[in-house]
Amino acid sequence: MEHKKFSTQIFEPMTTIDEVSRYSDELLKTASIPDYPSALNGLQFECRAPLRGIAAAVDFSTRAIEGVKAVSANLLIVHHGMFWGGLAPLTGAVHRRVRLLFDNDIAVYSSHIPLDCHPTLGNNVLLARELQLTPSKEFAWYQGIFIGVAGECDVATQALVERASSFARQYGHIVRTTPIKEGRRTKRWGMCSGAGAAADTLKEAIDAGIDTLIVGEGPHWTAITAEENDLVVIYAGHYATETLGVCALARHLSDKYKVPWQFVSAPTGL
Repeated sequence: MEHKKFSTQIFEPMTTIDEVSRYSDELLKTASIPDYPSALNGLQFECRAPLRGIAAAVDFSTRAIEGVKAVSANLLIVHHGMFWGGLAPLTGAVHRRVRLLFDNDIAVYSSHIPLDCHPTLGNNVLLARELQLTPSKEFAWYQGIFIGVAGECDVATQALVERASSFARQYGHIVRTTPIKEGRRTKRWGMCSGAGAAADTLKEAIDAGIDTLIVGEGPHWTAITAEENDLVVIYAGHYATETLGVCALARHLSDKYKVPWQFVSAPTGL
């Protein structure tokens, strides 16, 4: 009677989505960082299958989920999660999105402010690098923490706008600014990605003597307040300025767990 031999090959244990989620929470200090109630940072939708691939997107949307399917991944990492718009009945478009997750066994992990302010994977430190700026201090105070970064330089403000435009153009955004005087130079800058031109942030910048504020977007009135305080605001795009963090996190997890990752482009134009 012939006996079959057992294989001596050693297989790596499968990585679970829960394991990736716990590691990410610790890495991003999710539990200790304040955020908006609808952020619900962390694992928002679970998947029982082992991790086989990661997709990163700025926003949770049908386009993002379809992008996960297209690359055969089963973990979607987003900056603006499933509940960003607040409570809503599971009907219509909301139901269709959730159904897509169920039908394709896709998990969703969301990180908002923890991924804005992270010292190496955060939107703000990475955006500063893209614009060839070196942060030297924290900026954009929010509920006991700083979200953004700031620093000093000596560069023509228009040159800084051109750098921001080159970056944002990749993501379908046209950079806008408050008026810039000919020959103006940026000496002290501040940065807060996304909806960074809030009332508190603008006041903080003015009080700190910052002359150039780089944000994603801001209310209409911020352009008037900025101009009258000799502050130039560069509106580099909410979507564009928040692409960097999700990609950095996905790349980091890809390297750690030895699975492929892909960015899902779904620009909003804002």
